[in-house]
Amino acid sequence: MQMVIFGLTVTSSWGNGHATLWRGLIRALARRGWSVTFFERDTPYYAGARDLDRLNGGNVVLYPDWEDIRRVAEQTVKQSDVVIVTSYCPDAVDASRLAQQAGRGLRVFYDLDTPVTLARIEQGERPPYFGPEGLADFDLVLSYTGGSAVDALKTVLGARHVVPLYGHVDPDQHRPAEKRAEFAGDLSYLGTYAADRQAGVEKLLVRTAARLPDQRFIIGGAQYPQEFPWGDNIFFVRHLPPADHPAFFSSSRLTLNVTREAMVQKGWCPSGRLFEAAACGVPIITDTWPGLSSFFEPGSEILLAHDTDDVVAALALPADELDAIRTRARERVLDEHTSARRAAELDHILNDAFQRSPREPMMEAV
Repeated sequence: MQMVIFGLTVTSSWGNGHATLWRGLIRALARRGWSVTFFERDTPYYAGARDLDRLNGGNVVLYPDWEDIRRVAEQTVKQSDVVIVTSYCPDAVDASRLAQQAGRGLRVFYDLDTPVTLARIEQGERPPYFGPEGLADFDLVLSYTGGSAVDALKTVLGARHVVPLYGHVDPDQHRPAEKRAEFAGDLSYLGTYAADRQAGVEKLLVRTAARLPDQRFIIGGAQYPQEFPWGDNIFFVRHLPPADHPAFFSSSRLTLNVTREAMVQKGWCPSGRLFEAAACGVPIITDTWPGLSSFFEPGSEILLAHDTDDVVAALALPADELDAIRTRARERVLDEHTSARRAAELDHILNDAFQRSPREPMMEAV
């Protein structure tokens, strides 16, 4: 069974949430019998922070320009049972047209950024990864976000069939690890800088740090500006490759999740960091959004933060209570939110889509 993906990146996790998700999913799909080829434009900003040499379970085709790879891409599309084009793929429009013209298999669009996509359209901006036809020509649209976003993709972009495919974690890569002194902290936060969640980071971490000067706070991520309001007890680790995530999470008593504003508004969009942190066995405190309770039980598997006081209170909880929360969260993730679980879901979704499609699939039912 052949699958080709035209995506943003799988070779570099710098400044994006796509790469780690694809690595886990492709590895899990390979175990289910899929052969996956991932086309990625070789951009300087990802080339300079590449943290993957070999893709377990798949092949990567790095190319400098679409015209340089078009013939190879066309042959690969013709031989594939499933063609997936993703949000923020720099050549998404060309790849989508190629899928429509040359593809004999199922044509799929996977929006890994649905809330941002819809927010941009609401603001009168057309995302560059769609042509004027929107999503109408795809047999199936996968959405990283559920809830009302599923219907919005139909009404706003003309998608015919939309199914959520949420984030996940590969527990072989994200699991409890030895603590490391450079990552030690009372509260950690791992995430790329984003202007639309800066207010949340300041409210839940920066102000908490000011209130608790004897405790240590640590931020890991990329693209943080010089004017970020650092405090004497806030420490920074610039871009962490996925291999360091387990040690980063495991070295703090508690970790914070802050959600981008568009994701909060739409809801039903769990960050992959939530699943990573839970799989690594660290208790999590997060801002709130619609649908959160479908992934973690508030108060039992995850702590909620509406303001600075909530974070201060969480840091004062006894160790045995935090241990119970992290244990329950890890059990939930290993049961429901692994890459293997998502790969099984995707198998089922694709099989259902083949039944809906009027064209004959190249593959047998998965």
